[in-house]
Amino acid sequence: MRRKVRALLVALVSSLVAVLPGTPAVAGTVSDYSEFPYPATTYSEPYRGQFHFSSQSGWMNDPNGLVYANGLYHFYYQHNPHGLAWDTMHWGHATSPDLVHWTQKPIALEPGVHPGTLFSGGGVVDKANTSGLKTGTLDPIVVFANTNGVSVYYSNDNGQTFQAYDKGRKQIEIPNESRDPKVFWDAAHRRWAMVVWSDQGGNGVNIYTSKNLLDWTFASRYSAPWLFECPDMFQLPLDGRTGQQRWVLTSASSQYVVGSFDGTAFRTDWSGPQQMDLGTTHAGGSFYAAQTFNDVPDGRTVQMAWQGGNRGSTWTGNATFPAALGLVSTPDGPRITRTPVAELSSLASETRSWKNQTVNAAKGDNLFAGIKADTYEITAQFDVKGASAGRFGFDLHTRSDGSADRSVVYDIAAQTLQGKPLKPKNGKVELRMLVDRGQLEIFADGGKYSLSDNADFDSAADSQGIRLFADGGKVKLDSAAFTRLNTSWGTSQSTLAGNLKGPWHAAGGSWSDVSGGKRVSTGGDGFYISASSGADGVYQGDITLDTARAAGLTFRAGASGAGYTANIDTSGVVKLWRPGKDIAAHSTPITAGRTYHLKVQTVGPRIRVWLDNGSEPVIDATDTAYTSGLFGVNAYDGTATVQNLNTGSAGFTAFPAGRWTPRGGTWTVTPAGLRGNSAQDGFYLSDRSGGDFTYEGDLSVTNGTAAGLTFRAGADGVGYTANIDTNGTVKLWRPGRDIAAHTAPVIEGRTYHLKVRTDGSRIRVWLGDGADPVIDATDTAYTEGLFGVNGFAAHTLAQNLKVS
Repeated sequence: MRRKVRALLVALVSSLVAVLPGTPAVAGTVSDYSEFPYPATTYSEPYRGQFHFSSQSGWMNDPNGLVYANGLYHFYYQHNPHGLAWDTMHWGHATSPDLVHWTQKPIALEPGVHPGTLFSGGGVVDKANTSGLKTGTLDPIVVFANTNGVSVYYSNDNGQTFQAYDKGRKQIEIPNESRDPKVFWDAAHRRWAMVVWSDQGGNGVNIYTSKNLLDWTFASRYSAPWLFECPDMFQLPLDGRTGQQRWVLTSASSQYVVGSFDGTAFRTDWSGPQQMDLGTTHAGGSFYAAQTFNDVPDGRTVQMAWQGGNRGSTWTGNATFPAALGLVSTPDGPRITRTPVAELSSLASETRSWKNQTVNAAKGDNLFAGIKADTYEITAQFDVKGASAGRFGFDLHTRSDGSADRSVVYDIAAQTLQGKPLKPKNGKVELRMLVDRGQLEIFADGGKYSLSDNADFDSAADSQGIRLFADGGKVKLDSAAFTRLNTSWGTSQSTLAGNLKGPWHAAGGSWSDVSGGKRVSTGGDGFYISASSGADGVYQGDITLDTARAAGLTFRAGASGAGYTANIDTSGVVKLWRPGKDIAAHSTPITAGRTYHLKVQTVGPRIRVWLDNGSEPVIDATDTAYTSGLFGVNAYDGTATVQNLNTGSAGFTAFPAGRWTPRGGTWTVTPAGLRGNSAQDGFYLSDRSGGDFTYEGDLSVTNGTAAGLTFRAGADGVGYTANIDTNGTVKLWRPGRDIAAHTAPVIEGRTYHLKVRTDGSRIRVWLGDGADPVIDATDTAYTEGLFGVNGFAAHTLAQNLKVS
C-alpha cells in the first residue's frame, strides 16, 4: 500500500491520536534483528478478535506474502510495531499450522536492516530452487516488495530471518509510481509471473515473467480504472471442474474480473468488475487488500484481507478469517464464492440446533433465549415462501433492556440482507454468521454473498444474548445451528526456539516472550515445562541470568517441575540438583547478563553436564531418583532468559577445547551451529592456543557485515582475523591494520568455508575448495594465541571448526 495511505485514513488516524504510544515509529538495526517489540498480552482485551488474527500490538494493514512453507502457513502483513497509526512500514509475521491458531513471530522485514521501501508485496515458496537461493534443507521463502520497482528478499530458515537479494537493488525498474507486486507460478508455461500495480497512463497492472524469480521480463500491461493497488491474480476451477480453469484478477477494493492468461497477457470479455465482498472496501474499511496464499497443500485458494475498523488499547486492525475461494456459473456469468475454511471447526465446543420452527412476531418467542455467547457461529435457513413478516434476522449481543450491538436483517420485499441484494433460492434464504469480539462476517447463497464487518461487541455478561426475530408477521425457519467457538490464541511459542513439543505450561513464575527467547520473572522456583519427555539422551540450551540467582535445564520432570535440574548459579557454580538434594556442583565464575550454554547427557543413572561447549563435562554424577520425564527450564529468585532448547546432539561442532568465552556480542548455540550477534566486533574464544597450524571452518553472515576465524589472539580477542565481508571481500586483519584483502562475492545467508595456515610470519587464507590461497601475506605482530570466531555488525553462524 502506498505511503499516502494517510490521506485515505484521516478519520481513522485522528481517532487514535489520543492513544498513540510515546515511542515514535523507528527503523531497526542489524544487532536487534529479528525484533520482537511486543508487550505481553493474553489476547483477551475488549474488541480483540478471538479467532481473527490481529497483531500482538501496533498497527497492521495489508496482508503480504501469504505462503504455506515447510509445514506452516505464514501470514506477513504491513506493520508499524511502534505505534497505533500507519508509519515506517515493517513486515509483521505470524505462523499457523492450520490457518486458525496463529502465533505472533518476530519482525520479518525491517527498515534499517532490509533496504528498499517495505510496502505491500507477495511471496512464494521456491520448492524447485529455481532461484538458486536455497542454502540448506528447507525450501526458500522468496518475497517481493519496494515501490517504483521491485526488490527481492528471501529466507532459508522458514521465515525466521530474511536477506535482501543483490543488496536490495531493484530487479525490476518501473519509471512510474508503482507498488504491491504479487507473484505466482504459471504451471501451463512453467515459469513465474508477477502483477504489479502502476499508474502508467492510469490504473492497471504490469505483468512480468521469470524462470528464476530474479530476472524478470516485461510481458504486457492490463489497464482498468477500477484496478487500484494491491492486485492479486490466481486460477480457480469453474464449478470445481479441474479442466475448466479460469484466471481471476482482483484489486484492493475486492473488485474482480474473470478471464484468461496465455502466459503473457491477461484478457477478459467483461465490461466491468464484480464485487467480491460487500463490506466497506476502502483502506481502513472492513475488507481491503485481500491476498491469496501460495502453495496451500490441498490445492485450495485461501484468502485473507485487512479489516481496518478494529482497534483496541494496544493494536489497530485485524485480518478477516481465512476463506476458501470458488468460482461458480450463474446466469450472469462466473462468480466468486467465499467460504470460511473448514479448520474453523477445531474451535467448536457447545452446539445447539433447531428444525422446522416458526418465528412469530406476535408471540415474541426467541429460540435463542437463554444462550449467552461472546464468540460463535450461527447457520440458518429460512423459507420465505408465504412469509407474512416484512423482515427477520438476528440481534447480536443483546441486553436485558432490549438493546443490541448489531442486527443482521433480511428484508423480504426488498430481497436484501444488510441492505445488499440477496435473492431467495427456491424460496429459501440461507446465511452463516461468524461473530467475534470485534468482527462480524456474513456469508449467504453458497458463498456468493460475502459481507465482512467490524463491530465493537460488548463482551460483558449482560451483553451476550442472541435474539432471533421476525417483524410484522411470521417466517418459517427450516433449520438453525449455534456453535460456540473457543479462542484460537496461545497454543505455540512466539520466540522460544527448539524442538520440544507443546503445549508448554508454567509451574511457578511469570513467563513472557522477548527477542532473545522466553523470559521469566519469579520469586522462588519457577518452571516452564514442555510436553516432550524422555529417559536417556542429550538436552541442551542457552541460559542468561538477568537478576535471577540461578537458572537452568530441567529434565526427567513431572508436570510440577519436580525432577532434575542442571543450572548456573551466581554464587559461582554449575549445579545438578533435584528436590531435596544437591547432587553435584562445579565451581566457576558466573556473570549476570552473559549467555551460557548448558548440555546434559543422561544414560541410565549417569548424568553428565557440559558448560560453554567444552569437550569434557564439568559434572559427571549418578542418581536413581528419576528415570524419565518431561523437559523444561527453571529459574530461581529473579529474571532470566532461556533459548534454543533442543534434544539431540546437533549443535556447535568444533575442535577439542575447554570452555569458550564471549568477548563482545551475544553467542548462542542452535542445531545449525554457533550463532553470534554483535553491534560492532564480537569474539567467541576457546581456551586452546597455537602458533603454527591449519585452522578452518564454515562461516555465514545471516544479516550484516562480516564473520571470521580469529587466531593467535589474546583473551580480549586482539589478534588476527580472517573474515568474509558482505561488502565483497575476504580479508585478513588485526586491530589497526587491514593486512590483505581478496575481492569475492559474499552473500548474506550463504555458507563459506575458510581455511587459514600459519608458518611463522606467513599467513595464507583459502576460500572454499580452491587449491590456491586467496591471501598470502606476512605479518609479525602476533606469534601465538587463542583460537576463536569473530562477528562484526552482524548476525553470524560458525560451524565445523577444525585445528590441525
